[in-house]
Amino acid sequence: MSDCGCEKAQLELQEYLRHELCTGDADAVRAHLEHCESCSSEAQVHTVITEVVRRSCRDEVAPSDLRTRVLDALRTSAH
Repeated sequence: MSDCGCEKAQLELQEYLRHELCTGDADAVRAHLEHCESCSSEAQVHTVITEVVRRSCRDEVAPSDLRTRVLDALRTSAH
């Protein structure tokens, strides 16, 4: 089993599922999930919930000025 224990895997699970971890951390979480039924089940639940939310929001349209406000906020926080 990997040196990545349950606590570390659970802390990094969301980033792992969104493909936001560096290769080494992602490999460690993946190895842990392959050997830990509990964490693997939790990952599956997160995946299903994310997919259900994505599907239910598919037809929702954000306000037209939202993109502008978000980009402005990002520019402001970058400085």
